[in-house]
Amino acid sequence: MTSPPAPLSVAVLGAGSWGTALAAVASRRHRTVLWARDAAQAGAMADTRENARYLPGVALPDALAVTSDLSAALAPLAADPARALIILGVPVAGLDATCRELAARLPALGLAQTPVVWTCKGFEADTARLPHEIVAEALAGTPDIAGGVLSGPSFAREVAQGLPVALTIASTLEPVRDTATRALHGGAVRVYASTDVVGVEVGGALKNVIAVACGIGDGLALGTNARAALITRGLAEMTRFGVALGAQAETFAGLTGLGDLVLTATGELSRNRRVGLEIGAGRKLADILASGVTAEGVRCARAALQRARALGVELPITEAVCAVLFDGVAPMTAVSALLAREARLET
Repeated sequence: MTSPPAPLSVAVLGAGSWGTALAAVASRRHRTVLWARDAAQAGAMADTRENARYLPGVALPDALAVTSDLSAALAPLAADPARALIILGVPVAGLDATCRELAARLPALGLAQTPVVWTCKGFEADTARLPHEIVAEALAGTPDIAGGVLSGPSFAREVAQGLPVALTIASTLEPVRDTATRALHGGAVRVYASTDVVGVEVGGALKNVIAVACGIGDGLALGTNARAALITRGLAEMTRFGVALGAQAETFAGLTGLGDLVLTATGELSRNRRVGLEIGAGRKLADILASGVTAEGVRCARAALQRARALGVELPITEAVCAVLFDGVAPMTAVSALLAREARLET
C-alpha cells in the first residue's frame, strides 16, 4: 500500500477573514502558521482560538499556530523547502509591501523557489495593476519564485466553518498548481486548476464592481429581472475586458467568472452588494465607509475603468457605478443612462 504524501509546511500571511479561513483549512492536514501583522490580534487569536475581529464565533483548529513574528512564520518552511507553500491573505493594497518583505527574506532562508499564492481580488487603486503585475515587480529581485492566484466563489465565514466550496488555482507553472491543490483540496474543499492567471484575476476584480451595481438595483427595488440583466451583461463586460488584457474567454464561464459573480451579486454575506444596497437606499458612500464597511469593488472601480479606457474597452456598468460612487450622480439617473444606451447585438 502506498503511504500518503508527507504533510506540507504552509505559511499564511494576513489574518483577515480570508487568510484565517484558508489557514484553518490547511491546518487540518498540514503544518500551518498564520501570521498577523498586529501583535495584539495574534496574541488574542492564539489565546482564544478565534479571530474575533474578522470571523467572530468561528473556532480555529487547535493545530493552527498564530504569530506576529514573520521570521517565526517562515522558519518552519525552511526545514523542507520542497514541501512548502506561502499563501498571501493580504488585500491588494497590502500586496506590494508584503511581497517586498518576502523578497528580502526568502533567499536567505533557502525559499527562493517556494510557491507563493495570492488571494486578493481587484486592481491596485493608484496604478491599475492586477495582482500578478504587483507580485512580478515586487519580487523582481528573486526571479526563481513561482506564483499563482487562488480565487473562486467563496465567503470566508462559510469556508472557515467547513461548508462546501470550489476554488481555482491559476498559474502557468504546474508545481504551483499541484502544491496549492495538495494544501487545500479535500473534505469540503474542491480545487480546480487553470493556467489563465489574467482571466482569474479580472473575474475576481470586476465581479465586485458588478455586485455593487446589483446592490444598487436591489436597493432601488428595480426587481429580479433587472438583477438578472445586470449579472448577465456584467459577465459580458468582464469577459470583454479580460480578453483585451490577454485572458481566455472561457475562463469567465467558470468558477472565477460566472460563479464568483453570482455569489457576490446575490449573497447576503457580500460586502460589495451591501454597499450597493445602502447606496440604492439613499445613503452616502462616505457614511457607509465610515461605519466600517469595506468593499474591494469600491476601491478598484476607478482603476478598472481607467485601464479599460486606455485599451478602448467599454465598461458601461462599471462607468455607471463610478458615476454614482464618485461623481455625485443619482442612482436612478445612472440607471436611466444605462437603459438609454443604443440597441445592439448581444454578442
